[in-house]
Amino acid sequence: MDQSLFTYDILAEDPATHARTGVLHTPHGDVPTPIFMPVGTKATVKGLLPSSLEQIGTKILLANTYHLSMRPGADLIAEMGGLHDFMGWRHPILTDSGGFQVFSHEEFCKLSNDGVRFRAVDYDGRWVTWTPEDNMDIAQKLGADIVMQLDQCVGYPATRRKVERSVELSSMWAERCYAAHTRPDQALFGIVQGGMHLDLRLRSLRHLEEIGDFPGYGIGGYSVGEDHDTMFESLAPLVSEHMPRTKPRYLMGVGNPTTLVRAVACGVDMFDCVLPTRTARTGSAFSSEGRLNFRHARFAHDHGPLDPACSCPTCTGGFSRAYLHHLVRQKEMLGSILISQHNIFYLLDLMRRIRESVAAGTYGAFVDDWMASPAAQDW
Repeated sequence: MDQSLFTYDILAEDPATHARTGVLHTPHGDVPTPIFMPVGTKATVKGLLPSSLEQIGTKILLANTYHLSMRPGADLIAEMGGLHDFMGWRHPILTDSGGFQVFSHEEFCKLSNDGVRFRAVDYDGRWVTWTPEDNMDIAQKLGADIVMQLDQCVGYPATRRKVERSVELSSMWAERCYAAHTRPDQALFGIVQGGMHLDLRLRSLRHLEEIGDFPGYGIGGYSVGEDHDTMFESLAPLVSEHMPRTKPRYLMGVGNPTTLVRAVACGVDMFDCVLPTRTARTGSAFSSEGRLNFRHARFAHDHGPLDPACSCPTCTGGFSRAYLHHLVRQKEMLGSILISQHNIFYLLDLMRRIRESVAAGTYGAFVDDWMASPAAQDW
């Protein structure tokens, strides 16, 4: 990796919390932090054009290594010029390792020190073997700006012995990923595992720091079945007291607004989640009034916009709550598109407001105001 292409500048730190703002520099542009990354699993954020994502302020998005390696395949994407050209997105991209998807195959997944063998039951059913070297080969062919090491993620609850094995495997694989990754215009992030055990989290982090100079760190193995208070018992001290100050910290797979607000206060910089688009496809929207479900009959005669406090194209475009209710009940694709657009904008705008509050040194008050507001009722 060319270190000059991937630098992280801290711009401000909040005096009352551990929140900070910064800029992550990449070959395809600068990313302000804290930031939310919309998920384009199969090289598309479902229902939204790249131009629409740009319009609502998307700075970086995520795609999935497992799904893209299955179809259309890493070789084809490389032939087409890499992910940026393939999907028509000129801004930064992060690809995850695909490990979470692989290990969700459960009984069709076999682990060893060398790697993982799994059956692609959601595709053609064939058995596939991934070593860390295979995973890095795929990642480098896809060509995202930021890629993640191959790691093992375990669900919650899990025995300590199982979590320890996850840390052991992830650490071994991180070392091999670090050695195998050679693409200079691409940053490789290590991933901290360890479940809800702070001591195992610290062991995982220590192993990563001993391996080499990772330009950033993912925090995996959360939002896998535990409640959020349980998550923060180990996440808060891990991030605020132990993770390197000068490197971006990426909490993987977490995306409801209140958890983002709380995690930023701990010092987290980057987030991703399918929640805003997945819930939109069921008619559910974030709002300043809390979570709204447009399947409910109470919206059938509502003339108002989705969220009067929001300035996204859906909320300012003349689409009433009654119309959204109609689209959702009739399963029209426009309903999913409009609510997806709103939900992503809502999180991006929340991040903007957070950055402004941290820069002003008022984030402690921001968190208090948020937790006391109807918007915090987002589940």
